[in-house]
Amino acid sequence: MLEIKDIHSYYGKSHVLEGVSLTVGEGELVTLLGRNGAGKTTTLKSIMGLVDTPAGSIELNGQSLLGQPPFRIARQGVALVPEHRGIFSILSVEENLQIAVRAGSRWQMADIYRWFPRLEERRRNRGNALSGGEQQMLAIARALLNDPRILLLDEPTEGLAPVIVDEIVKILKAIREEGLSVLLVEQNLRVCEAVADRHYILEQGQIVYTGSADDFRDDPGVRDRYLALSA
Repeated sequence: MLEIKDIHSYYGKSHVLEGVSLTVGEGELVTLLGRNGAGKTTTLKSIMGLVDTPAGSIELNGQSLLGQPPFRIARQGVALVPEHRGIFSILSVEENLQIAVRAGSRWQMADIYRWFPRLEERRRNRGNALSGGEQQMLAIARALLNDPRILLLDEPTEGLAPVIVDEIVKILKAIREEGLSVLLVEQNLRVCEAVADRHYILEQGQIVYTGSADDFRDDPGVRDRYLALSA
C-alpha cells in the first residue's frame, strides 16, 4: 500500500525529516506518534507533496508520489484531513459533502449519514455553525466521499470533549473494518491504543520506534522515554 523510504524534507533551509521510513499495509490503521515538533505533520504533508522532499521515495501501490503536485496525489487516492479541518465555513454541511461526492465511490451520501447521524441532523447548518467535533466529523466524511485508498488524519481528536472523542474512535474503528488504510497522527494515546494495528514514534525527524499494538501496550518504558508521559 503506502511505502515511505528514507525521505528528507525541508522548510526552506530547515531540515525537518531526516531519513524517515514507514509503511502502511492494506487495511491497516497505523499511528505516528511523537512530541510536538517531532515532524509528524511534516510527514503527512510530505506524502501529499506539500513540503520540499528532495530525497527518498514515497510509493502508493508501487506508484511513485514523490515530486507530483498535490492534486495528482489526491487523484491517486490519498486523502488528507488536516489539523485545521479545512471545511468551507459559508457552505452548509450538505453542500460541503456534495462537492466531494465522486461517482463510483464505495461511500455515498446515504453511507455518510448512516455513519455520521449528527451530520444529517445538521445538514442545513453552515460549517461555521458547527462545534469542533462536528467540523471534524464533516472533514472526515468529506474525505471518505472522495473514495480514498489511504486516509491521512492529523490530530482528529485535539481539543474535543471526551464524548466526541468516543464518537471519533467509533468512526475510526468502522473505517478500519471497511478495509481502508489509515495513517493517524494523534496525541491521545487512549485513542491510539483503541484503534491502531501498529505504531511508529518520531523524534527530531527520525523514526525511533516501531511496534505492534501489543508490543506498544506492554512496554510502558517506550512511552515514558519518547512521549514523556511519566513527567
